[in-house]
Amino acid sequence: MGTVSRGLSETVHRIAFQEINAGQSSNQYQSDPLLARLKEMGTELWMDTGDLELAQSIWKTELTALTTNNTLANQVVQSGVMDTVIQETVTKLEEAASGLSREELIMEIGFVINCRIALRLVQAFKVKVSVELHPSISRDIEKSVEYGRRYFDVCPEYFIIKVPLTPEGLLATRRIRQDNIPVNFTLGFSARQNYLAARLANPNYVNVFLGRLNAVVADNSAGNGDWVGEKVTLNTQDALSEVRNKHADVKTRLIAASIRNGDQVATLAGMDIHTIPPGAMKEFQESGRTPDQIQKTDGVGLKPELKPEHDWSARVAGLWELEGDFQNAVDQLMARSDLDQLSGEALEQFFSDKGLDLFHPFSRDDLKKIHDDGKIPKLGDWSNAIALDDLMTHSALQSFTKDQNALDARIESFLK
Repeated sequence: MGTVSRGLSETVHRIAFQEINAGQSSNQYQSDPLLARLKEMGTELWMDTGDLELAQSIWKTELTALTTNNTLANQVVQSGVMDTVIQETVTKLEEAASGLSREELIMEIGFVINCRIALRLVQAFKVKVSVELHPSISRDIEKSVEYGRRYFDVCPEYFIIKVPLTPEGLLATRRIRQDNIPVNFTLGFSARQNYLAARLANPNYVNVFLGRLNAVVADNSAGNGDWVGEKVTLNTQDALSEVRNKHADVKTRLIAASIRNGDQVATLAGMDIHTIPPGAMKEFQESGRTPDQIQKTDGVGLKPELKPEHDWSARVAGLWELEGDFQNAVDQLMARSDLDQLSGEALEQFFSDKGLDLFHPFSRDDLKKIHDDGKIPKLGDWSNAIALDDLMTHSALQSFTKDQNALDARIESFLK
């Protein structure tokens, strides 16, 4: 799949673009005392949904942004609310995109749909919205940079570009950030992944998908799953705070993502950002807590229960640790003069040569198995040579790919 021509890009841009009208904003909504307490403690609050009507029904003034992803976008598209936009886009692109393959045409229509879903949210709340790249370009630096720029150009005042954590995603983010385009670097599962992202690419935001970490431990009987994701998140926050203090050019902030319940919202009070699904936010608001009961948690004090005899227990603990050898390797990487010329393969090889298991060379069959298993992998099926954070990142990416495929299939149903 080659680079989209300038003429076609401009045509698609005109279809995707919508003027943001002045008027109603998030300030029209009521305040919530528990959310106000989190904000007072320095935590920025985002909502994790692409559902406009649901967001409007529970929005509060303390919320400052929304995040969408391939799964959330697919939920919106499968509801049928974007069918008219899909049909109109197909009609408008029939002539302009006559030279595209069917796959490329679906990609361009999907670009429009993704923009329109995000623009509906921007129009309603006048806040930043994260828009995620298509998973099929996650291992393509040039296409990631191209689409990152194109998404941003549609709504530079409000769009944040979500780039997935792959070697190519790291290098693409480094280039996108050189254009001062805001990036939400997603699919992180460990302190070390996010430390590398902050140092190498300096995205505006990185993530820990904490709910999935608790689930993978519980579902695989490596422990009860309690506190794993929370500890990784809090320790990553400490690591990033240290990086920002030591390296003045690094501005990366941490998002607590994949929040599953109101207790997690309370436990993570005081960290940089929460992106909260509507259900978890409602549970937090109705928990019976009072604002004075919301206090900052020390990640050091959290003691996840892990079964020492389980093969993966040590790798779980490695998610919240930041070893000196790894930091030294990142220092050596940052000292290179060819960072902007590196390929994803070269970045993988660099860490492999250092004896670090950051990027495993998953085969096509491996990726199919990950895809088929869903977002929570079966740990017993995987080698000890594979790091848990890397496996979880691939599982998340493949689960998003599955949802993106469903979205693309609905688009294709409108094609002749």
